[in-house]
Amino acid sequence: MCSAGGPVDVDLNDPLKGRGKKYKCNDCGATFTGIGKHPMCPTCQSEDVTEM
Repeated sequence: MCSAGGPVDVDLNDPLKGRGKKYKCNDCGATFTGIGKHPMCPTCQSEDVTEM
C-alpha cells in the first residue's frame, strides 16, 4: 500500500472510526475532513489542527 505524507493509522475494521471528522488548521485556517489519529492539513501539510 502506498501513501503520501506518512503512515496510515486508520482501523478500517471499525466503521465508527472510519468516519471523517471536521478539522481546522491552526497555521493556515483551512477547514477539511480528516481521518486517523494524526490528521494533516491538505493545504499546508501542518499537523497543528483542531477538531471542530
